[in-house]
Amino acid sequence: MAIFSFTNSNAQKSIYDIAINDIAGNPIDLNEFKGKHILFVNVASECGFTPQYAGLEELHQQYKNDLIVIGLPCNQFGGQEPEAEKEIQQFCTKNFGVTFLLTEKIEVKGDEKHPLYSWLTDKKINGKSSSTVKWNFQKYIVDEKGEFVNYFYSTTKPLSPKITSILKQ
Repeated sequence: MAIFSFTNSNAQKSIYDIAINDIAGNPIDLNEFKGKHILFVNVASECGFTPQYAGLEELHQQYKNDLIVIGLPCNQFGGQEPEAEKEIQQFCTKNFGVTFLLTEKIEVKGDEKHPLYSWLTDKKINGKSSSTVKWNFQKYIVDEKGEFVNYFYSTTKPLSPKITSILKQ
């Protein structure tokens, strides 16, 4: 009698298992956000889409019982996030009143892509969809069970019905 062992090297890793630090360098435990949607947005302070910080903050305030907004500073698109974390935090607070979670500066594409963005952009890992990050303020949403839902390009505003309809389901 033959015994077969099946292993899947591309087995889906949970979003909650990914390690990332907040903008002050403290570890974020994504497990704390189980039961809520998470919106991940690669952000930059010197981009034409930077005013979306205000919409992200409004989305955060309006849906804070059901949604965690996480801004991930990135300098890979036009060098539009050149500052260090401390300056990024000050800019966001002073100019947009940002209270939602900001992370350490990361890369969202290429050889140094953060594992979070490997998960968000690779169907073999997230189980749903592959994509590439085209520019700053591209948005990825995960449901309350940690399952990938969808992504939206920079032109989709934070309070767009494309995003808010997912939160109202």
